[in-house]
Amino acid sequence: MALCLKQVFNKDKTFRPRKKFEPGTQRFELYKKAQASLKSGLDLKAVVQLPPGESINDWIAVHVVDFFNRINLIYGTMSEYCTERSCPIMSGGLKYEYRWQDDSKYKKPTKLSAPQYMCMLMDWIEMLINNEDIFPTRIGVPFPKQFQQVCTKILTRLFRVFVHVYIHHFDSIINMGAEAHVNTCYKHFYYFIREFSLIDHRELEPLKEMTERICH
Repeated sequence: MALCLKQVFNKDKTFRPRKKFEPGTQRFELYKKAQASLKSGLDLKAVVQLPPGESINDWIAVHVVDFFNRINLIYGTMSEYCTERSCPIMSGGLKYEYRWQDDSKYKKPTKLSAPQYMCMLMDWIEMLINNEDIFPTRIGVPFPKQFQQVCTKILTRLFRVFVHVYIHHFDSIINMGAEAHVNTCYKHFYYFIREFSLIDHRELEPLKEMTERICH
């Protein structure tokens, strides 16, 4: 029998501190609205749609942060099974390998182990979502012109966490009774990025067959 979410995903195993929305802000109200829709049992395709009268950038910002927290929690729970020895390459099976590149330490695509890649990825996302110039939280401060482009890059890299976890650690997911919860998180993520065309369809290829099976 599947365990409840709190049993499956131990908060102590969160890979990074959770990014929270400040109570009283518009972003916090949007977050509450999104969470209420999720808990109401509505169709996930409907849940991800932009609420009438809301800003698309605010809606995307709320979901990017929420997906970061959720995927962070999933990987934190799986991380004991994802080691330098078991996963010396950040990959999605034999066909897909992901190399790390950023604007500081790794200026060229660099081969890393999966745990190293995950560390670099979570640090990089945390830096971006805490940057007020990219994810402004003050009322009246506009989003930068490249905001959606940055979000596309974040979500594309977060998708690679799903690829690695599903392809290399699915047995562990099943053994923990977490399959239904991980699938729901994936479906929510997938419907959101499709609703707003936020990830190139070629990036979705590694999980294409599974996606067609669970995302109707």
